[in-house]
Amino acid sequence: MRCVFVQFRCQPGKTYEVADAVYDREVVSELYSTSGEYDLIAKVYIPEDEDVGQFLTKALFDIPGISRTLTTMTFRAF
Repeated sequence: MRCVFVQFRCQPGKTYEVADAVYDREVVSELYSTSGEYDLIAKVYIPEDEDVGQFLTKALFDIPGISRTLTTMTFRAF
């Protein structure tokens, strides 16, 4: 499994709706609200044989209320 972090910027007033929808999809291992440019951050484990972009697009990026995302790939845990 590959670990990636996905940050979500939500449309004004939609953060809780987006968070509920992300959680309901059951593809994230952790989901947090954050301060700064993005409203939420999710830790996602993606199977090695899956394309990261396609997986995330199908699993999460069609949720209404998301205005922007930022995906960070990881390489090694310390």
